[in-house]
Order: sequence, then structure tokens, then C-alpha cells
Amino acid sequence: MVLCLTFFHGKEVIAPNRKTGKYPGLIHTGEERKDLHLKNFSKKKEGRMKTFTFVLSGLFFFLLSSPAAFPQKDRQGCQDHPMFTRMPNFYIFDCKEKEFDRAEFKNEKGEVMKVEGKLLFTDYRIKDGVKAPSSLQIVRNYQNAVKSIGGTVVYEDLHYYDTYFKLNKGGKTFWILVDANSTGNGKDYELTILEKAEMAQEIVADAKSLMRDIHTTGHASVYGIYFDFNKAEIKPDSQAAIREIAKLLQQNSQLKLLVVGHTDNVGGLDYNLKLSKARADAVVKELTTKYKIPADRLQAYGVGSLAPVASNDSEEGRAKNRRVELVKP
Repeated sequence: MVLCLTFFHGKEVIAPNRKTGKYPGLIHTGEERKDLHLKNFSKKKEGRMKTFTFVLSGLFFFLLSSPAAFPQKDRQGCQDHPMFTRMPNFYIFDCKEKEFDRAEFKNEKGEVMKVEGKLLFTDYRIKDGVKAPSSLQIVRNYQNAVKSIGGTVVYEDLHYYDTYFKLNKGGKTFWILVDANSTGNGKDYELTILEKAEMAQEIVADAKSLMRDIHTTGHASVYGIYFDFNKAEIKPDSQAAIREIAKLLQQNSQLKLLVVGHTDNVGGLDYNLKLSKARADAVVKELTTKYKIPADRLQAYGVGSLAPVASNDSEEGRAKNRRVELVKP
């Protein structure tokens, strides 16, 4: 076997005559036509065209293109998610891991929904020389695996061999998508696992901007105060926001505030009213005990989901609705 590579320079593509094997062509567009004969793959220069022909042995080309030259190993830095093994005889072709990202999943009605959190995407490929399972076999394997650890199938589309799962495990919510080859041959599949979470708020409003909002609108929204799901204990990474509220009160010694807790609409209204009040109480307690703000300057209230600032139909909107507001009475 012989591989012939021909490179050219100029405005015309030079190709051999299929019958004679000769290379009739043009030196350059607009110049006098000439015949160019290449014999025994020799190289000639004429005018401004340069043609180089390289002859490589078939064995060398075979070695380069064989699987042995490109080992089918997991891509460096990629590994399986700790909750799942992979299908036998597959390797990781590619992966992506993000501490905070967004991915699309489907709900029970097949409607697209966007979920945010910690993301792991893995692209699996079958090894050469191994019989691939069917796409349906891949999907069913993952369905059984997810169900065995308490997860549920949210939506299944066997036309494209996509299956969406939801799993609550260890106090965390996981969304999972198994996307097998849509032709059904099972030679590859993609696994997306997103651990739902709120983004860690690294930028918080400072005392000056909070005071400006209070002067302008009578209230200021505070993001960056975190609570675990269905709980009212303030998480340690909330201190930057709490500290700015304390600074606001220390710099304005006559200022009195209502501390108002807000929730999204997940759960019943009565429950969210109680939860939002408990969270507001926790903020007041933190300000009065740790930062020594007089208790008579603060009052805690909870309004649950009664005053949204965004639609509760999306995760992004619900995140905006979960907040603490400072209101001047």
C-alpha cells in the first residue's frame, strides 16, 4: 500500500489523469498552459507552482493509524462519578467538571428546565474490537442503578435514548441525564450529573450601597446569607453579608430596621411563613449577640413567598426570591 500526498501552490488544483497517471495542469492562472509530467514521484519546479510528492510506506501509515498508536485510555484528569461505575469495555473520551454551572434537564412533562450546581459531564466510548451493547441496554442499566439507590425516572425518551433522573441522597439533590447513541448502536453515551446548589455569593453589597437603597426605596435586599434546606441556622459562609449589615447599623446609630425573611414557593405557604420568620430571627440574633447591635433597633418578620421579585417557575427566579430584606419602618 502506498500513500501519496500532493501539496500545491497557486490558484489551480493539480490532479493526475485517471487513465495516464500524468499531471496536466497550469503553472498559474493567466499564464501559458504547459504539460507537467510527474514520473516516479520526482519533483520539479516550474514558474511559481511547487508540487511536492511524498511517498510513505503502507506499513508506516498503518502503524500510525492503528489503535495501538492511539491507546484507548481514559482522558487524563477524567474519572467516573463516585455514585456510578461505567458500562463494561468503555473508556472516557472526554469530560468536563465545573464547581458551578447550568445544565438542561426535563421535567415529568418533557419540558426543558435549567438547573444550577456542581456539574460533571462524561463522554464514554466503546473500545475497538469489542461488541457494543444496544443504546437501550445502556439506558436500562442506568435506570436500575439509579433506582437501586433511591432515585426516580423523571422523563424517558426512547426515540433518542435519553433518560432523566432525580435523586435525593445525603441531603443533596442530584439531576442525572443518560444520553445514549440515538441510532441505537450503543457505541457511545454521555452522562451528565448535576448536584443542585446555590452559587456561593462571593460579592456582597457593602454597607454604603445598602444605605443608598434604603434612602432611595425604603428597603434593601441582602443576598449571601445562606441556610441549609428547610433549616434556619445561618451557615458560616454568610458572615461577609452579616458583617456589612452590622457595619451599616454601626455607622448609622439612629437607624432602626425590620429584618424580613423571604422564601421561594417550594413547600406550603404556612410552612414558608414560619421558616422565613425563623430565618429572620436568626439574622437578628447574630447581629445582637456577635456584633452587639441593640435589640430594640431590630425586628424580625417573615413573609414566606408572598413578595417575590422574580418568577418561581425557574430555579434562577427561586434563587432571587430567597433573600433577606432590610426595611426602614
